[in-house]
Amino acid sequence: MLLLTSWLEHNGYWVLFFALLLEMLALPLPGEVMMSYAGLLIFQGKLNWFLCILSAGAGVSTGVTLSYWIGFRLGTPFFEKYGTHVHLGPDKLDKISYWFQKYGNKVLIIAYFIPGVRHFTGYFSGVTRIRFRKYAWFAYTGAFIWVSVFISLGKVLGPKWEQYHHTINRYLVYAGIIAAFIFIMVYLYLKNKRRMKEVLTYSLEKGISSFHSMGKVKFIVLAAFVTLAALITLMIGLIEDFLANEFALFDEVTSYIIHEVFDPNWTVLMNCFALLGSYYVFVPLIIVTTLWIVLKGKDRMLELMSFTIVIVGGEAMDEGLRSWFHRSGPTSNIYPFPYTFPSEQTLISITVCGFAAYLLVRHHANLKVHITATLLVIMLCLLVGISRIFFDVQYPSDVIAGYTFGGAWFSLNVILLEILRMLRKNKAGAS
Repeated sequence: MLLLTSWLEHNGYWVLFFALLLEMLALPLPGEVMMSYAGLLIFQGKLNWFLCILSAGAGVSTGVTLSYWIGFRLGTPFFEKYGTHVHLGPDKLDKISYWFQKYGNKVLIIAYFIPGVRHFTGYFSGVTRIRFRKYAWFAYTGAFIWVSVFISLGKVLGPKWEQYHHTINRYLVYAGIIAAFIFIMVYLYLKNKRRMKEVLTYSLEKGISSFHSMGKVKFIVLAAFVTLAALITLMIGLIEDFLANEFALFDEVTSYIIHEVFDPNWTVLMNCFALLGSYYVFVPLIIVTTLWIVLKGKDRMLELMSFTIVIVGGEAMDEGLRSWFHRSGPTSNIYPFPYTFPSEQTLISITVCGFAAYLLVRHHANLKVHITATLLVIMLCLLVGISRIFFDVQYPSDVIAGYTFGGAWFSLNVILLEILRMLRKNKAGAS
């Protein structure tokens, strides 16, 4: 490794190109470590960020192209007979085949983040005769995403590169799998929208057949239920990690990255972002939403009651959780109520702002309005969380917990609101 990093310092771009090319041919070279170290050299001013990404991306793309055509020419019989000698025996082929069957060609984008898979996807794609044009589109896109992430990561970590990069690499694998799963789900939904709606509607009819509501409402309830189930699972994991005191390294690494990405010049903007998570924003938003419900709402009393429960219940839940977990924040001596797990600001932001946006667009048919409102809420909550970490008021794990607990409370209240709405309609129809 010392030899490779020495070469990288003296012949940076060419070493990146050929090292990553050879790794994509399944040679045992530490590509992720080298890209992160190249980022450190960028931080030190010895290499150029854009040229590093260009040379690394070109090396990976060349390597996966060569591995594709090698697999294409040799074919399945060769790898079944001799594959074990080059770490591509039947077991490895079966493993990669499983990934392709489950996720399709989109796996080529995330395969780079999965050790033991990225080195052989080119060979496998050639062996199975995937069309080269389709293969190249996904493989080259994934290549440049992969190298950009790790080179930029090394640049951000700077002198802390050696201390943190192993930990962050592990988190990036998880993040890459989650991002790819979301990408695949969105892709499949857009490609099979009508069929998926029919399946979802049919599934929901079996579970809530007594409600006999409109298809739109069924989809909302099902989506909220799936979200709630996922968040409850995440909540359980967060609580287990909290009780096991396993947040320290995550908090340290994430805080370091936030402070490296956002230097002191961001202080003025961060103060503005912090205000987004305060009652200077919440109170006007609550007033506007209440007036809108009174003037435009279809089930005024029901929606006002639900909105009130979300606000009061969310605040009570936050106070109760912070008192229960009893975790003091980074600057606990400044505040009369020092406990910060989960973050009050992110929890209240996602519940109040999220539910207000939901009520405002619930009866609006324009898809652009739905997307815009959703993106605004996500952006607001994200900026609030970043500001809490930037000012060292809360730990990153506090912020993540606020999103998770708040999202679960939001999803639960959406389900309850829509079920009560359906019951009310059924009762009115029966009478």
